Amino acid sequence: MTAELLITKSPAVSGDPYFNKELSWLEFNARVLDEALSDGTPLLERLKFLSIFSSNLDEFFMVRVAGLKKMAQEGLRLSDSPDSMETSLVLAGIRQRTIELQQMQYKCLVEQVLPALAHHGVRIVRLDSLSSKQKAAIDAYFESDVSPVLTPLAFDPAHPFPFLSNQSLYLTVRTGSATQAHDDLAGLGFVEIPSILPRLIRVPTDQPEDIQFVLLEDVIAHHLQSLFFGVEVEAAFTIRVLRNLDYNLLENKVIDLLKSVQKEITEAEHQEVVRFEIDGEVSPNLLALLRERLNITDADIYHLPKPLNIPALMTLYGAVNQDDLRDPPFNPRLPPALATNEDMFSVIAKKDLLVHHPYESFYAVTEFLHLAAQDPHVLAIKQTLYRTAGDSPIIDALITAAENGKQVTAVVELKARFDERNNIIWARRLERAGANVVFGFVGLKTHCKATLVVRREKQKLVRYVHLSTGNYNSSTAKLYTDLGLFTADESLGRDVSTIFNLITGFDVLTGVHRIPEEVIIKKLEKLAVAPLNMRSTILHLIEQEISGQKSRGDGFIMAKMNALVDKDIIDGLYKASQAGVKIRLIVRGMCCLRPGVPGLSEHIEVISVVDRFLEHSRVYYFHAGGEHKVYLASSDWMPRNMDRRIEIAFPIEQKEIKARLITEVLETVWSDNVKARVLSPEGKYTLRKRGHNEPEIRSQLKFIEVARKGGIQSIPYDVAIKHNPMRQQGKRPIAKRKSKKPDKASTMTLLSPNPSTPRDEKS
Repeated sequence: MTAELLITKSPAVSGDPYFNKELSWLEFNARVLDEALSDGTPLLERLKFLSIFSSNLDEFFMVRVAGLKKMAQEGLRLSDSPDSMETSLVLAGIRQRTIELQQMQYKCLVEQVLPALAHHGVRIVRLDSLSSKQKAAIDAYFESDVSPVLTPLAFDPAHPFPFLSNQSLYLTVRTGSATQAHDDLAGLGFVEIPSILPRLIRVPTDQPEDIQFVLLEDVIAHHLQSLFFGVEVEAAFTIRVLRNLDYNLLENKVIDLLKSVQKEITEAEHQEVVRFEIDGEVSPNLLALLRERLNITDADIYHLPKPLNIPALMTLYGAVNQDDLRDPPFNPRLPPALATNEDMFSVIAKKDLLVHHPYESFYAVTEFLHLAAQDPHVLAIKQTLYRTAGDSPIIDALITAAENGKQVTAVVELKARFDERNNIIWARRLERAGANVVFGFVGLKTHCKATLVVRREKQKLVRYVHLSTGNYNSSTAKLYTDLGLFTADESLGRDVSTIFNLITGFDVLTGVHRIPEEVIIKKLEKLAVAPLNMRSTILHLIEQEISGQKSRGDGFIMAKMNALVDKDIIDGLYKASQAGVKIRLIVRGMCCLRPGVPGLSEHIEVISVVDRFLEHSRVYYFHAGGEHKVYLASSDWMPRNMDRRIEIAFPIEQKEIKARLITEVLETVWSDNVKARVLSPEGKYTLRKRGHNEPEIRSQLKFIEVARKGGIQSIPYDVAIKHNPMRQQGKRPIAKRKSKKPDKASTMTLLSPNPSTPRDEKS
């Protein structure tokens, strides 16, 4: 099944030059689902993509749909989306498209994935299909492990309607009187399915290769009579609610940011329901009662098949011991520059180092920090933390540094959506270790990814810097494609110092101490920083390409990002296209720009790549008359990144690294003809078709191949990240050198802006 089957009407009103942001996001999630629908995706990876689709959708409703509903209630439009679609129409479009996509999702799960897993000996079975011996084992498990943690919640004159927790699963119980009339609906009960227990319960079998599971809710439903004493249980069905988690701090009321965020995330858990999922048949009277008690409308109700909450089925992913049903294993390589007895400071001092995750190991980042934490010549470490892994070697390094007497400053973003609690916990740990913990600004999220290490060398202080497109998170570094730069460039070091002083000092951007932005911009030598000059820098670079096209005919822009929403930048790209500038955009998710429209954007092409790893790196390339300006950034081209976040775009100046980014990274992704989907002027995404005799290019596999040929083999990633004994001995987790040949990226020629050059010739 291919992307063509997922196409519906355009995510915009007729004649609008922009696509709607929210409907465009749904089409991104459709591309995620398409990976699950594809027969070419390994079976267990199909299950993974079904799970990711559901998780994405949950977050979409809790934040984006919640915000839309609030704006619709207040008669407002969503200002971030550049299109003219009314909010009510957007909400209607979201519901229609969501129903279509979930129908495909469940059809894929029930008719394809689960039967295929059964063929390989892994099944989810019904209780009534079990033998008497198996039933006895499940009954014993219920009595010993399940029953003690269950709480029956009745709704009757003596018990109010219970609060249903966000994202929790409930069995809703109807008694014999609950189907008669509205006045008799007090015969209603609820049992929360405990999230602390496995959703899938392993059934004992006589054959080890015969792996059977039963659903936890089915086991509980079978024993409901023992929970509700003396009441005849007639039927039970499963429900699930999603609540509004879209909070906004009122800046003029914030006195203590930490306490304000703690209060907001606590209150958000009790906000209104934005989505109500239900399986099974429900009487009109009972549905009316649920609507009334949950304060929802029919538009908030989604009828789905069993089982609700597909991500809980990921237990099956580890139950099958067949490698051919998964993506081939890959262990990240270490960069060739680290194949030396020199420490990382010596390596970076000689030459900037680019690391391409997950193909090259995140170990380079943790090694850098742990080395800094132990090095007696290091005086200070400063770092931004947005989303951090649960078992974080990054946090461990900062704590070690603080305990070793170094000045450690951690800028922890408390408002990182869904990670607020984790970040508060990390902040407390760092404070106890003696680190300076700063929470940034009230009205701006600190989203940039930066580390500054100050080291004394030969009677002077040297700044070592790491800048990245992704988070300091060793877990997501295995799954997200990101780019990081290590440098000792003096100008970048001064700029990064300025950024940290800006964040940790008085709020001169939004607070009472606000100063003109020009004063701060003048202190920056190389960095483009939001909300100061990020948008203006990008627009200036676009204007340069327009001038170059008019004078030399060589205007060319190529950019890779997660989302393109900002109206000013889109309009700038439209203007460049109208001037004849050739523009290639790799946009993973939301794209509000319409490509290929005659007279508007006919010189703009847009693709999206969805594959094994989540495309997350941001790379901006401008031909600049042969100067080849390249920036890496923490930001997408969205209003929130330009106006409401601290972001950094940093230039790449070393010729070798610049060539690698243009030719190896950008051109390889652009040349993808397996997982790239092309955006049409109507808003449809279709898999790119290969030409006759054109070689198959799957960019992520190509990057794995490059890493294997040019990188250094390492011990397993999870071991390397935490391998303290080797780090203390000053060694690196090198298994053996795979190849002494230099990385091809260093010898590749720069990308030609000539639009007539075939794609396969440049790859």
